[in-house]
Amino acid sequence: MTPKTITSKDNPWFKQLRQLATNNTAYRLQQRVWLEGDHLCQAALDRGHRLTEVVLSETVDAQVMAKWAGQSDALTLLPDKLMHALSSLPSHAWMGAVLALPSAVSFQANQPSVVLDRLQDPGNAGSILRSAAAFGFTQVITTPGTVAMWSAKVVRAAMGAHFGVNLFESVSMDELAALNLPVLITSSHQGDFLHDLVQRQQLPMPCMWVLGHEGQGVDPRWIALAQQQVRIAQPGGEESLNVAAAAAICLHASATQAHH
Repeated sequence: MTPKTITSKDNPWFKQLRQLATNNTAYRLQQRVWLEGDHLCQAALDRGHRLTEVVLSETVDAQVMAKWAGQSDALTLLPDKLMHALSSLPSHAWMGAVLALPSAVSFQANQPSVVLDRLQDPGNAGSILRSAAAFGFTQVITTPGTVAMWSAKVVRAAMGAHFGVNLFESVSMDELAALNLPVLITSSHQGDFLHDLVQRQQLPMPCMWVLGHEGQGVDPRWIALAQQQVRIAQPGGEESLNVAAAAAICLHASATQAHH
């Protein structure tokens, strides 16, 4: 495969790629995803995805170029200043790749699921995806108004976890209720304590954990649908936990109870 080299920021191909890399929702229009760095690219390959295009810094050696050329349908070399323009990191990666936006299969009514209800922070969303993948929650669903899940910041924060789950975006509460999965919601003030539920083996599995907006919590309509409101004991006296930390604790509790 002969790599192409692009040197101008005004090149139409580069402008479209830069849009994909820097605009949070461009992936929806372009139906493809930008992966920055070799870790994410390798994570996609390890899960059986094909890279449609690999983009390398022109300073990489021939061996590296040959390795990545074999994993992709096209190869493009960029000078460092253009690689830097694709990155939101202080120090840009030496490579990236484009992947066709994975098309999710249809909902599964019996899959352990996590719902992100209007979460706004990309770091929180990515962290929760990592916890979901780690603890066997294979279906992650967002409600309208949630951060764009394939944006570069969320993809980077999730460290490859996108490729370990089925991801559905902007799904209505009615559609989610129709799955008939037991709904668990977190609360800082009411409901049973998580450790008590685990001790009594009362966490349903599979289930749907709903995690709400960082400031407002879950949409109040979820309370009527919830089989269980759950509190996490905080003997240190803090008022509440970061939503990604709470998610990790809750999903781990469900996973460990299910395996006992």
